[in-house]
Amino acid sequence: MSDKAEDWPHPRLTADLLGQRAAEDVLLQAAQSGRLPHAWLISGPRGVGKATLAYRFARHLLAGPAGDAGLFGAAEPAGLAVDPEDPVFRRVAANGHSDLLTLERRPDEKGKLRSIIPVEEVRKLLAFARMTAGEGGWRVAVVDSIDEMNRNGANALLKVLEEPPPRSVILLVSHMPGALLPTIRSRCCQLPLQPLAEDAVVTLLRRHQPDLDPEEATALARLADGSAGRALALARHGGLGLYRDLVAVLEGLPRLDVKALHGLADKWSQSRNPAAFQTGMELLIWWLGRMIRTGSTGGDLAEVVPGEAALARRLLAGRPLAQWLGLWEKISRLFARTEAANLDRKQVVLTAFLDLENA
Repeated sequence: MSDKAEDWPHPRLTADLLGQRAAEDVLLQAAQSGRLPHAWLISGPRGVGKATLAYRFARHLLAGPAGDAGLFGAAEPAGLAVDPEDPVFRRVAANGHSDLLTLERRPDEKGKLRSIIPVEEVRKLLAFARMTAGEGGWRVAVVDSIDEMNRNGANALLKVLEEPPPRSVILLVSHMPGALLPTIRSRCCQLPLQPLAEDAVVTLLRRHQPDLDPEEATALARLADGSAGRALALARHGGLGLYRDLVAVLEGLPRLDVKALHGLADKWSQSRNPAAFQTGMELLIWWLGRMIRTGSTGGDLAEVVPGEAALARRLLAGRPLAQWLGLWEKISRLFARTEAANLDRKQVVLTAFLDLENA
């Protein structure tokens, strides 16, 4: 399930950033120090504000006065914030600032979103790096995300990082920094972002979906594990209802209700809600992982719906933790292979639950 819901504003348009003030202060202090690193790797889980922070910092740099003395001025009470009415904010929002380059996946000739950022796009950064700032200040490039570059694109990016142009800053967004080339990581100042607090996710959910029931918003925030983007995607795809159905079927273990299981498999695999299968399977894998983590620490599962803490205790008591971990890995691999191998979705759901029953 993607955390980039269609009705979630693009980070270029977002004025607010909740729950990441510590990371914002790191960037602000670096800018005020006069020794700003030329490349930043902003990493963390999906949907926690990485790209929003990158564009927030880009606007701050582009709005600063030119010249070496007093380049950034006094610290702003709102951190890196630039007024949405400021011309710089509007030009960045429109992706029309001459000193800003954005690299992200774009639609192909048929209008379908590409799966990667092609190397041809990355080469634009090479040309951008050789240019003089059009407005006499900083040039800023935002890559959202570097994970979506192939090896050729990463190598092209590395050329810029190895020979950084003066008065330029490259902001790389990454959901999986461990998978990047070590040479890229070593040439960046790393800024990891933490999952958002539950109340911050609830605030963002209510802001973008004001009609959402408060209890439902809290439940979605807990399901989202600190990701505002994931919370909104769950809300849009009926994730809470899918999760309640999932727990209801799991409560039948060690002997599943066959009729209820087939009903769940039909609901997840129906074409009327194409996101149901992906959302449901991700929730199943997430629930198992959370149960395993709870078992390893000896704590109690934080409930999203009533009864799941008791269910987790019962299942953990019935089988060794290593066996549950093996099942989590097996079901995760099955889900990952579904699209690539064009597997029947209903059969995938049935297989996953029957594997749990056979355990």
